Amino acid sequence: MAIETTILVVEDDASLRRSLEVTLKAAGYVAVGVGTLADARRMRAHYKPQAILLDLGLPDGDGLDLIGAVRADDLTPIVVLTARDAEHLKVLALDAGADDYVTKPFGLEELLARLRAALRHAVQAAGSAPIVRTGPLEIDLGARMVKRYGSEVELSPKEFEVLAILASRLGKVVRHQELLKAAWGSERADIQYLRVYVSQLRAKLERDPQRSALIVSDHGVGYRLMAVSSTQ
Repeated sequence: MAIETTILVVEDDASLRRSLEVTLKAAGYVAVGVGTLADARRMRAHYKPQAILLDLGLPDGDGLDLIGAVRADDLTPIVVLTARDAEHLKVLALDAGADDYVTKPFGLEELLARLRAALRHAVQAAGSAPIVRTGPLEIDLGARMVKRYGSEVELSPKEFEVLAILASRLGKVVRHQELLKAAWGSERADIQYLRVYVSQLRAKLERDPQRSALIVSDHGVGYRLMAVSSTQ
């Protein structure tokens, strides 16, 4: 018997909430939809969902409060639904502990892909898997080794540090400040350093560095290492 994966959908727009429920059910998930912060807390306690889709603007409170409550208990994946021009909210959500976000209006396929990546990351984190695979890349975090199509790629220590934090958060956006602190020891390091090293990584790892498919930019927020199949 297959184990059911329950997704809690917290969205006060009833039409969008129903659409998300239908999409999730068609994709094989159990979808539980609510429109308020109070109901979200109650349904989370009852269903213990494997992931949460969360709109921050709720009629009875701030979705950030729910992120804080969840992170006080466990590492349940949280994908935030945000407005197009709300970069500050994206940053606040990530700082509070959200795993990822999608920007409204969004494509349902993109949402499902982000959700799958968040669920995979939760499984990897639980198992502390030292090897991350995406597309043609195999990143051995323990051995500090990177292979592309089975051949080892030589990276500088700083290039590996940047790639390693992206790989450890596969499929999720990592803020510029987090990358700077991890690789340079300070969030105040010049962001241009980061851009240079990301460019060097793309030159070594991407099929077409000018049209990056693996290391992608989230404008104004950070970078993410995409979770893609080995055939891409």
